[in-house]
Amino acid sequence: MKVAIITAGSASMFCGSCMQDNTLARALMQAGNDVALIPMYTPIRVDETDVSGPQVFLGAVNVYLDSVLPGWSRLPRFLKSWLDHPQLLKRLTRRSSATDAAQLGWLTVDMLQGPRGPQRRDIEQLVSYLTADLQPDVVIFSNALVSGIVPTLKHVWNGPIVCLLQGDDIFLDALPERWRRTAVDLVRDNCRHFDRLWAHSHWYADELASNIGLDRDRFDIIPLSLDTGIPSPVPERRSDGERRRVVGYFARVCPEKGADRFLNLAARTVPRHHEVDFRIAGYLPERHRRWFLDHLQNVQNDVGFDRLCWMGSPETRQEKFAFLASLDLLCVPERYREPKGLFVLEAALAGVPSLLPRHGAFPERIAELGQGWLYDPTSEEALDRALSDAIRQLGQVSGDALRNAAVTAFGMDRTGPIISERLQALPQNVGRRP
Repeated sequence: MKVAIITAGSASMFCGSCMQDNTLARALMQAGNDVALIPMYTPIRVDETDVSGPQVFLGAVNVYLDSVLPGWSRLPRFLKSWLDHPQLLKRLTRRSSATDAAQLGWLTVDMLQGPRGPQRRDIEQLVSYLTADLQPDVVIFSNALVSGIVPTLKHVWNGPIVCLLQGDDIFLDALPERWRRTAVDLVRDNCRHFDRLWAHSHWYADELASNIGLDRDRFDIIPLSLDTGIPSPVPERRSDGERRRVVGYFARVCPEKGADRFLNLAARTVPRHHEVDFRIAGYLPERHRRWFLDHLQNVQNDVGFDRLCWMGSPETRQEKFAFLASLDLLCVPERYREPKGLFVLEAALAGVPSLLPRHGAFPERIAELGQGWLYDPTSEEALDRALSDAIRQLGQVSGDALRNAAVTAFGMDRTGPIISERLQALPQNVGRRP
């Protein structure tokens, strides 16, 4: 089967959705499919083999200029196309707020309007590439925020179109109120054009059906895909006989992921548990840098720089798994309700269990792995108690069992055939409309 996956790049950030799109493409390739992973806005950034195509459609600079410069969208393509060069986009968006919803309400609405918006000609270019050049059997959009393209695609193409939702509501909820309601209405309307909707957790499908008004019966739940061929990190000396334990945070460093809650947890825990150290790592967006570093320094001044360490953002897959392997416990006390929980699976692949809030997709991930802890997210005391319990029970955790569970349920050789079957079950009315 020939599959096209449309993925939205997020500038210089390591984005969980982009990374999952890339692994999904690899899993489908491994299952025997012909897959094209097509980036929009910017090139994607991943720490594994990048299988995305070299051409970026609806480049971020042109999309922006289409909306802010009258007449820009009507310029001949050859006068604009140089701004879509991947290396130029990487340089121009290196320090941008490419995923900051608070600043992008108007642009989000423009994109969701599709053929009625200022990006109409750029959308037509992508649709022409899909239908005339690539000619896939099925198209997968990796989020609903780019669904403005779908009405144009449906007008000229008969094939099945799927949307994989991976956190769209989080972005929509963060939009300024003057844009949010319009954006939600456009997403709901555009989603009528998809043949099926996909999510990585039952909770998230229920959430979108309730909050956005999507039809729950149109959802299928597909597994996350995991590259299980990790490098060979050399973990720091850890054994059940040692008293010192390391609690770590690995996710995007921002308020919604609970980075400040992790720092506060360290401040409360270190004075009571002299055998527990804390480490935090992950991508730190520029807009949160001062907020985080000030808070980090305040806590480090109280508990000691050796007890709470900032490890930065791992640049490579080897560095990421070396960090994960140095932990005894992963704790990401998120505020928002996680739709995927990919980092929980990566920690499990390193043999590390997780302590997580009891909301979002986390209960499903812990149940699938068979090991880990959940706590009541409404109470700091509940988190403190759960951490103490987890530390006492770490000796009962089997790293091998965690790894085996992650590989068995989420390895690409397992998920590729499952998702291929879902695609083959779609109505295959392939080809351009007459």
